[in-house]
Amino acid sequence: MNTLQAIILAIIEGITEFLPVSSTGHMILASTYFGIEHDDFTKLFTIVIQLGAILSVVVLYFKRFFQTFDFYLKILVAFIPAVVLGLLFSKKIDALLENPVTVAVSLLIGGILLLKVDDWFANSTNTEITYSKAFKIGLFQCIAMIPGVSRSGASIVGGMSQKLSRSSAAEFSFFLAVPTMLGATLKKSYDYYKDGFVLTHDQINFLIIGNVIAFIVALIAIKSFIGFLSKHGFKSFGYYRIIAGITLLAIHFFIHPLSII
Repeated sequence: MNTLQAIILAIIEGITEFLPVSSTGHMILASTYFGIEHDDFTKLFTIVIQLGAILSVVVLYFKRFFQTFDFYLKILVAFIPAVVLGLLFSKKIDALLENPVTVAVSLLIGGILLLKVDDWFANSTNTEITYSKAFKIGLFQCIAMIPGVSRSGASIVGGMSQKLSRSSAAEFSFFLAVPTMLGATLKKSYDYYKDGFVLTHDQINFLIIGNVIAFIVALIAIKSFIGFLSKHGFKSFGYYRIIAGITLLAIHFFIHPLSII
């Protein structure tokens, strides 16, 4: 990996982490089709730079994090399903992460479903999140363990299925991202440390650059997304995912992987 490649992946992370288009899927595909070597450091990089995106949520919603103990319990309840399934199926999830076709198919299927979400779940004005709703949203989030599904998309749709407004569902998804992404980052980092993986000076610099860029880009993306989602719903993202999925399947099966960077 070089500096330009690190910047590209960080921009992709910042833009896509909180949009219903799958950040992990986009980074896997970018590293595959733009000639970025898919080695241990690249895998670690795509996970660790999520910390920058997490920080953007903390900064934007700083005052909202100082809420009642009840709020944190609901986040914990929503977080538990991802912890359990992540620990049980971590090896299978890692295997799926190696397959660009899985990502492309997930993008395509998810796009078709997003075209229908606004019809299935009317845009409610409800903002109340109960423990039951929080747990069900957490179950929806687990679907995103399949690369290409989108953690934010799954959890937002999960919130809407519980009759939350689009904006309330999106904001709860952002809050839920903090322990989910932080937990995944710490676990994966520990796994690499336990296996004896040592970062070079250049790799440390890439991680710093990646986190800073992901943070800045995610700030802009979150602000833009909430307003867009409230006004226009999911259809635009659905069309994007369908086009992206079809294009990537065509590239995979009919064109050799690109190597332009």
